[in-house]
Amino acid sequence: MTENRVLFDYDRAARTSVPEAVFCQSKSREVIYSLMEEFSQADAPAILFTRLSEEVFSSSPAEVSRHYSFDSLARTAFCKKLDQEHQGSVAIVSAGTADGFITWEAARTLEFMNIPFQVFEDCGVAGLWRLESKIEEINRHRIIIAVAGMEAALGSVLAGLTSRPIIGVPTSVGYGVCDGGKTALNSLLACCSPGLSVVNIDNGFGAACTAAKTLSSFGC
Repeated sequence: MTENRVLFDYDRAARTSVPEAVFCQSKSREVIYSLMEEFSQADAPAILFTRLSEEVFSSSPAEVSRHYSFDSLARTAFCKKLDQEHQGSVAIVSAGTADGFITWEAARTLEFMNIPFQVFEDCGVAGLWRLESKIEEINRHRIIIAVAGMEAALGSVLAGLTSRPIIGVPTSVGYGVCDGGKTALNSLLACCSPGLSVVNIDNGFGAACTAAKTLSSFGC
């Protein structure tokens, strides 16, 4: 039987400004619990666990899990936040509460990285007045993360309403031809409003990391 070893990149934060995270999906419980125990120690570096299901977390040893802040919707856990400060903040705007699992993955990643953020949920274009009523507040932030499934029109509309850089996150939410987020992805990629970049389907973590790098590169 092959040993399942994890070789951590402890220098990633110094090299890239974004630390390595533990992607729990597809990892065995034994590996996850071993890593949770390792990074719960007082002298261990701050580490974010992503795609950690509530079932797996709730079954972890109590003496280990008690050290962690866990969010069942975002499926994330961490013991402590990064010891860093940012002047800039991020707005996370979602089309609907059905996109919540990705919206809050992005939010929890920013929380872990100690980056100020504000979440604006249920701002989809089916009720455009909801977005219009929040746009002034959204524009107070330096970067916008737009989370949307279906046809992901939110990204295009936001890009036409703000001077802030936008990171589009297509989600797998939607019926039939939405095709697990591929329609939302193609829609965001085909956006006619300039100033919008796009990450992979359901990748709230990646969007938050992109926002963090952007803020860091401008000394924010």
